[in-house]
Amino acid sequence: MNIVLLEPDQCASADVWQISQPRQLQHLAQHLQLNVGDTLKVGIRAGQRYLTEVVAISEKCITVRPVQTEAVPEKLPVHLILALPRPKVLRRIIMDAVTLGVERISLIHSYRVDKSYWQTPFLQQLNDYITLGLEQAGDTIAPEIQLYKRFKPFVEDVLPTLISAEQPAYVAHPYAEQQMPYAIQQPCSLIVGPEGGFIPYEVDLLIKNGCQAMSLGNRILRTETAVSNILGRLFV
Repeated sequence: MNIVLLEPDQCASADVWQISQPRQLQHLAQHLQLNVGDTLKVGIRAGQRYLTEVVAISEKCITVRPVQTEAVPEKLPVHLILALPRPKVLRRIIMDAVTLGVERISLIHSYRVDKSYWQTPFLQQLNDYITLGLEQAGDTIAPEIQLYKRFKPFVEDVLPTLISAEQPAYVAHPYAEQQMPYAIQQPCSLIVGPEGGFIPYEVDLLIKNGCQAMSLGNRILRTETAVSNILGRLFV
């Protein structure tokens, strides 16, 4: 945790704020061992980030007062479109994507996505994973997350509205002839399939609707490895 993320209603007073969430208190007690007068980085969800001073400490809350504002890390101008992964992998990918600064995330269905994944309780905990990613990165702005349970309607109806000459869409495909671009520094959509990859029909449909199939080489990567690898490559 590199920032304590508070909800706006916790910061209604401009003078002092109280940190009372048990998970946050436990982390601060275990790792920082704060004393009155110490400084602490605090962010308001969807708002500003601050350097604060600790003014009081008790078992149930830590009271801080804002001292100065700090810059919020910039987002990566990328829309990550991800075939819904296995539940435990989903947690890691969402946290990593938020930490890296992904601006928008869409979770979609595909042939190799088990339908039971859409019933996992992990989907109800996305906000928790987002919070952990924001705290890790020192960020306050959560990405927009959308769910699409039907592949073809998403690709034919939604995806074309996201693609333009200024905002291309790349689908990661190990058997594509073209190599994934490097250091593009422009908005884009990145589409990553399930562990087994998109089936040929899906790849063809994505290309037909404006996507460019790109390869990372002849190694077959795990989904979370591929996401981090490509984001690092695109936005060096």
